Amino acid sequence: MDHSDAKVTARRVNDHPATTILARLGYVASGVLHLVLGYVAVQVAWNGSTTTADQSGALATLASHPFGKAALWVVALGFAGLTVWQVTEAFGSGAGAGDRVKAAAKAILYAVLAWSSVKFAQGGSSSSSSQSKDFTKNLMAQPGGRILVAVIGLVVVGVAVYHVHKGWTRKFLRDLRERPGRLVVATGRFGYVAKGIALAIVGVLFVVAAAKARPDEAGGLDAAFRTLGDQPFGSVLLTVVAAGFVAYGVYSFGRARYTRT
Repeated sequence: MDHSDAKVTARRVNDHPATTILARLGYVASGVLHLVLGYVAVQVAWNGSTTTADQSGALATLASHPFGKAALWVVALGFAGLTVWQVTEAFGSGAGAGDRVKAAAKAILYAVLAWSSVKFAQGGSSSSSSQSKDFTKNLMAQPGGRILVAVIGLVVVGVAVYHVHKGWTRKFLRDLRERPGRLVVATGRFGYVAKGIALAIVGVLFVVAAAKARPDEAGGLDAAFRTLGDQPFGSVLLTVVAAGFVAYGVYSFGRARYTRT
């Protein structure tokens, strides 16, 4: 199969009704994950919860509830559907190189979330925070590792700025087929900005870890949430950001209906 045949096949898979349905289910799964993540962050803010406030902690929380493991299988299916859709977008669309790279990156992210969901549904566990610190430690041990960690941090900060800009300017509406109701617009705007703030803290932590040569100071969302919570009025600030993640979850449900496919 040559490149043109592969592209045609990817386009056909992308346009298939089953792929569209699974992609929409994926946005529902994303909505569920963000709702639970917001709930966990609030518990950290006010109850000193030791639950990891990141994707793995949200999946573990979901698994601990009645019918949670069954829900995780549905979530895994949805993320798998989004993975397939983003892969076909990356290889079968006529979009520019930048958009195709972004689709490929999203496909990797959704594949990881699908795999993690399956792992928790089967009774397993993992820690995104520990994996992030281990990755940073191993990378710093390499020649030029501190520079690479700092670059990763700056890239994450760039992604954070993009999220804030996309939310504040309502550019996320370009992802939707038609203009939705006010609730979807309001929650999308708040949600993107809140996620941007959290990602900015994640990026800064990576840069600080590189500057101090202390990989233990780097981390993912859990580290970002706890750093925010340690600030003056931290519980209030963390609650606001957690509310933003809940808002993003609500927006994801709206995107499941209105997304362009």
